[in-house]
Amino acid sequence: MSEGLLVLEDGRAFPGRSFGARVGRTGEVVFNTSMTGYQEILTDPSYRGQIVALTVAEVGNYGVNPEDPQSAGIQVEGLIIRSLAASPSNWRAEKGLVEYLVQSGIPALTQLDTRALTRHIRSKGAMKGILSPSGGDVEALARKAQSAPGLEELDLVGMVTCAATYRYGMEGPGGWQPAVATSRIPILAFDLGMKRNILRRLHDAGFDVTVVPASTPAETALASSARGIFLSNGPGDPATATEVVKSARRLVGKLPIFGICLGHQILGLALGAKTFKLKFGHRGGNQPVKDLATGKVLITAQNHGYAVDPDSLPADLEITQVNLNDGTVEGIRHRSHPILAVQYHPEASPGPHDSFPLFDAFREMILSFEQRR
Repeated sequence: MSEGLLVLEDGRAFPGRSFGARVGRTGEVVFNTSMTGYQEILTDPSYRGQIVALTVAEVGNYGVNPEDPQSAGIQVEGLIIRSLAASPSNWRAEKGLVEYLVQSGIPALTQLDTRALTRHIRSKGAMKGILSPSGGDVEALARKAQSAPGLEELDLVGMVTCAATYRYGMEGPGGWQPAVATSRIPILAFDLGMKRNILRRLHDAGFDVTVVPASTPAETALASSARGIFLSNGPGDPATATEVVKSARRLVGKLPIFGICLGHQILGLALGAKTFKLKFGHRGGNQPVKDLATGKVLITAQNHGYAVDPDSLPADLEITQVNLNDGTVEGIRHRSHPILAVQYHPEASPGPHDSFPLFDAFREMILSFEQRR
């Protein structure tokens, strides 16, 4: 390993030792507080455009395997860690983290003071940065970071959505596959950057899932045999996903809708609310969320930098859950239409399983809607 640098756009530099691919990358620098699950984090499409720092002390100790990725490959722009395990030790491991990053063309730094980096981001806010595996002039690198496009300038959803419609469980993406007549409930899942475990959880909850690209018009969804709509997680600023917002707005009242993470923000915008960028976001498998109806606290997995503005909510939307760390909106529900949305990732991977019942709640919402018609 050679000397490397992470330089933020405000000029703050953090030295480390380079591993992974020998390429420089820019992106928004964020931190994740999960204790495990680095492979799932690396492959989460919600991290497209970002350099991720993990706050856990050691990374790489259980290697990587072909079962845990949440997408077709690594999505982050770069990885920052405190300590790299000397070698993986796990019966599921098929290769080490270093080899995985090199093969994927992703740079990384270890032996970096992730505590100092996290405190700086918490104080100053998430900002653009550049990961240089070979070091360099700090001022010049800072200028490169400053000139890099921000998340609000990129169509990140367009970069990570599926290229074509496909049916979950079928052999790879293909043409439109109408749902068959089974006891499963056919739904359409808008892929805004969907993690694979979401599809598994929807399937386990009794859904027959057809995945569609983010650009799918509402008319196409309504012409299908779907009985419900799912809006997935995804990267970037929800305000840039204008076509998805339009489709969601046209689907309101026509079919039950369940949105998570970016899908939650998309529904907020479609229903007349506004969104705003958080200072440093929520990223980790240990975020406490309070359900306002039951008083129950859920520990949730989260990965987002934007939130729905509670002061902008129209009268027909109610807040169902809030984040206990900062009071931000974690759940909304429509007072008359079958619409449910949460800001976190109920499918976990990585993270706790407290919110798995939300998939069953989506199923019950569909059945209740159909009984009233």
